Amino acid sequence: MITTALALLAAFITLLLAWAYFTAQRLHRLHIRLDRSRDALEAALNQRCAVIAVLHPDFRDECRGVESLRLTPTEVEPRLRAEQDLRKRVGEQAGDASNDIDAVDTRVAIALRFYNDAVSDVRSLRLRPAVRLLRLGGTAALPAYASLSL
Repeated sequence: MITTALALLAAFITLLLAWAYFTAQRLHRLHIRLDRSRDALEAALNQRCAVIAVLHPDFRDECRGVESLRLTPTEVEPRLRAEQDLRKRVGEQAGDASNDIDAVDTRVAIALRFYNDAVSDVRSLRLRPAVRLLRLGGTAALPAYASLSL
């Protein structure tokens, strides 16, 4: 009787550890995906700044200032606000070059969609009670959604 109980306890603990291990691995892969999507978003934003700097040389210095703001796991909004302000000012002066900027805006919108999708997946797993209780998320900051009006 005791042997059966110990065997069941050992099986339960083994299943719990296996679940925790595979959940931590999945969370790690999701964090990698989040980092890659944030890098892709930053690359798309940098590309848009480069296009704006080429088509509108009077905004070149402002584009450099905006590009100097980096996207970090905890700080996404300052860069997006600066990008939005720059894009509004450029849109007011656009004219014929707006088609080129619109093409780059599409890339930014796609990158932003991928980023927010990755944030959604990470948050949905990290906010589960068992994952929080076992602290499988480690010390990584909980990512925040990003929004940008194009």
